[in-house]
Amino acid sequence: MWEKIVDAFLTIPWWELLLIFCSRIIEVSMGTLRIILINKGYRKQGVILAFFEVTIWVFVASRVIGGISEQPIKGIIYSLGFATGVFVGSKIENYLAFGKVLIQTITSADKGSKLAEELRSNGYGVTTIQAKGKDTERTVLMIYTNRKGKEQLIKLIHDIDETAMIISNDVTTLQGGYISATRGFIK
Repeated sequence: MWEKIVDAFLTIPWWELLLIFCSRIIEVSMGTLRIILINKGYRKQGVILAFFEVTIWVFVASRVIGGISEQPIKGIIYSLGFATGVFVGSKIENYLAFGKVLIQTITSADKGSKLAEELRSNGYGVTTIQAKGKDTERTVLMIYTNRKGKEQLIKLIHDIDETAMIISNDVTTLQGGYISATRGFIK
């Protein structure tokens, strides 16, 4: 049995296996980004990625399927490339961080004003709402920001009020109000 496995590796050029693996990583990463771009409203960019994604898939899949019965290792390498591509695609998407988020911060009424003013002085648009908690008056702050700057905003909030409750939601539609005019990606 081990001889067959070793033979399967030795009869196929390493460069071909490496090409299958790397091409699959690129293709699946493109697919991950394509889906995210389309969901975030970047349809043109998603369509362009789809073209390149399926072009790579056609050539790589035909190379693997054409010789899979004689060289099953190609299927295994193809599958490993897929799994790695999902991981790489998700990492790329986290790095690019498309879109906007709504950060809702719930804090005590006495800290709410100070927190809102500090955030405004750092360039954030903040809407405050007076609320009632279980036992005390509370302030709810609503802040929209680019997803890429979410962690920086959360850190700033915690630096000012470490007890603040923070909720983050992805935003699909945002119109009007005080938001940054720069988008960073052509839509």
